[in-house]
Amino acid sequence: MAREIVLDTETTGFDPKTGDRLVEVAALEIDQFLPTGRSFHVYIDPCRDMPADAERVHGLSAAFLRGKPRFEAPEVVDAFLEFVGESPIIAHNAGFDRGFLNWELANCGRPELPERRWIDTLALAKQRFPGMHNSLDALCKRFRISLSEREKHGALIDAKLLAAVYLELKGGRERRLDLATGARGESRKPELAPRSAYGPRARPLDSRASEAERAAHAVFIRDKVKDASLWAPFGI
Repeated sequence: MAREIVLDTETTGFDPKTGDRLVEVAALEIDQFLPTGRSFHVYIDPCRDMPADAERVHGLSAAFLRGKPRFEAPEVVDAFLEFVGESPIIAHNAGFDRGFLNWELANCGRPELPERRWIDTLALAKQRFPGMHNSLDALCKRFRISLSEREKHGALIDAKLLAAVYLELKGGRERRLDLATGARGESRKPELAPRSAYGPRARPLDSRASEAERAAHAVFIRDKVKDASLWAPFGI
């Protein structure tokens, strides 16, 4: 499937079963490994306090989130499900995001997002870089993806970074240079430039200077250079 969704979330903690909730969801659409510009982003009122450790990570306070829509509000859950559609979902440490989203979906009577739909970039990174640090930050530094816009963790900026990391994990910039694949994945043959029909070059080449230009040049040689021996072979 060409269309994929890159997703990230922020939460109040680590486990929805102990009362932690989603506070931010961001999703970006990519097609053939390129961002389309379409995105979904929302802040969510968790209807609870914000632990200090969590706030230090993402910077979202309980005061900021108070009054934001709840997850079960149509502008959140319905809009999110419509945006995601049936496309594969890409996340870093996907089990974490999937666990929170499925918990919230179940609480408002919506079907869960099955595990088979998820692509875990952490698992992809561990296959490619076994034994190395494979956090999102570490992968961005490894692939030289700028972190300059990121002061704290945020779902939207992290989704943008993850999209760039996913592109690298799936083959990187070389995919754009693949001459055997068209923009939509169709096979194509490299096109060859037509063979030139020109014959041997004339020796010497015909002059392209006009009579007026040749006369002006002769005056320049006579008055300024004063030595025409260099130009004698050319009839000047």
